[in-house]
Amino acid sequence: MEGFESLLGEHLPALERFVKFRIANRHDAEDIIQEACIKAFAKRDTLKDPASFKPWLIAIARNLCRDHYRAAAGRDELSIDRVPEQKLTVGIHGRAEEPPVHEAMELLKQEEKRILTLYYLKGMKQEEIAERLSIPLGTVKSRLHNAKTKFRKAYLDTIGKGETTMKKMPKIMPEYSIEKLNAEPFDVKWEELMGWFIVPKVGEKLSWAMYDFPERKRTELCEMEVVGRAEVHGIEGVEIRSVEYDPMECNSAGGQDKVERRLIAQLTETHCRMLAMSYTEGGVKRFYTFLDGDAFLDNWGFGEDNCGNEVNFKRKGDIVKDGPSVTTADKKFLLDIVGRYKVKINGREYDTVCVIDHATYMEGEKVTSEQYLDRNGRTVLWRRFNHDEWEFARYGRRWTEMLPDNERITVNGETYVHWYDCITDYVL
Repeated sequence: MEGFESLLGEHLPALERFVKFRIANRHDAEDIIQEACIKAFAKRDTLKDPASFKPWLIAIARNLCRDHYRAAAGRDELSIDRVPEQKLTVGIHGRAEEPPVHEAMELLKQEEKRILTLYYLKGMKQEEIAERLSIPLGTVKSRLHNAKTKFRKAYLDTIGKGETTMKKMPKIMPEYSIEKLNAEPFDVKWEELMGWFIVPKVGEKLSWAMYDFPERKRTELCEMEVVGRAEVHGIEGVEIRSVEYDPMECNSAGGQDKVERRLIAQLTETHCRMLAMSYTEGGVKRFYTFLDGDAFLDNWGFGEDNCGNEVNFKRKGDIVKDGPSVTTADKKFLLDIVGRYKVKINGREYDTVCVIDHATYMEGEKVTSEQYLDRNGRTVLWRRFNHDEWEFARYGRRWTEMLPDNERITVNGETYVHWYDCITDYVL
């Protein structure tokens, strides 16, 4: 095939993203990327249509990744992380048990967990299990049947715990107050999909709304629901149906007053991230995945190689907040806990930590947000601040002129103006 080198150069970033999403160890990932390139070169004459180069290259990488995990499974004793009709969840940080699966497994007896592990994860035949455990074949069949029955019931019960019911969002933002506490901020398990507030687990539902200040009027309403399991380029997650009413111009998909999106997100023990997004515009359904480079990462990704936001979140010291003054380290992906706060909203009181996100989306955009998380890792309040000259060419005025009465903060000595807030039905 002619033009191999130019095609490889064009699609190498997609190959790297694909492999790094699936392989935890960076050195292993680099080895697989190199091996994929070598195999592609060796087999280049088998590809007749250059238009199929990208999926052909990804298929080579997928097989190498599978070989990598088969070899790892042969070396290590792994706890069960897949069940009948379910696939292994693999992400940038390697194997990840879904919390409902792990919780359901913990409800089983040790012998039940062991036989499920041997049969499903190790792929052993019943005769092999009988020999391995030194028990009759009939006993293996009986134990396996009972273990599967108990697991399915425990798993369904566990899934049911996550179900929620959406509540109607008010048209006017409830009054709230924020009080700095003289106490150390706590670590938090934050499983929400960053920017969307929903936890990507089967059974989860959520409504959230946006409120412009100073009027405090609701300007956008979003209803979300996890509708099932999904897979993108061999990486498993969940599918989320999102319906946005009266969306902001940038989210309106061509001026629509109601936009339905489908999001694919993945939650592991360490990170939560977006894998894909689709919506319909002008009668055309558009799809974007993590392999689509900046077209996806600038709008839907977060973190190095789109690793997502950390689930086990701790204070790093990258951002410091002293009253209305914020200072940050000189680095990318600035997301940090800055203190402990008591938030009173809608007649309730919450012990929270404040997470500040500074200019993480679309590098160079001077936007800062405050997100108040309670001990359950759920958002109580989210507040957005714009740099005084943000989108000046578009609006023709500074934000201090457009919103003269709104709260102001300084970030690294520059003025930012409060624009809008978001709350979810969690606080209603």
